[in-house]
Amino acid sequence: MALVLNDRVKETSTTQGTGDITLAGAVNGFQTFQAGVGNSNTTYYSIYEQGTNNWEVGLGTLNASSTTLARTPISSSNSNNLVNFNAGGTSSLDVFCTLPASKTTDMIMSVTGDTLYASSANTPAKLALGTAGQILTVNSGATAPEWADPAAAGASEGFAVAMAIAL
Repeated sequence: MALVLNDRVKETSTTQGTGDITLAGAVNGFQTFQAGVGNSNTTYYSIYEQGTNNWEVGLGTLNASSTTLARTPISSSNSNNLVNFNAGGTSSLDVFCTLPASKTTDMIMSVTGDTLYASSANTPAKLALGTAGQILTVNSGATAPEWADPAAAGASEGFAVAMAIAL
């Protein structure tokens, strides 16, 4: 199962409730989730219920036959929880691939010198620029990069300078 993003992936649905979305085919000019994302893969999605204020953005997983999309919301019109779509049973849903703003690197890298890293799966984070003479190391839990003085990191300044030049 891979995270797949693709352009021009959009289908409709008339699914009701807060469960998996049953996909009903591509909108004219777009491709299906099966063609653009692939069976059993995950993608970022958006769902909009036509004619209402109901919407949801999240991480979805396509089932093995690419007919349903399991939903994990990131943001929504229901306080960032699953939305009870199509409660009246008369609306159509637009379901499409999108990249949530919270997952874009330009939203978190806003200062010169920031270093981008993954703080967990699919979660970008930044490390602010260190101070003069510091070297980049890994924290004691081996979970993230951090800046440290060379002596505290067990390196001499000559070593740190040589490594900086080598990079």
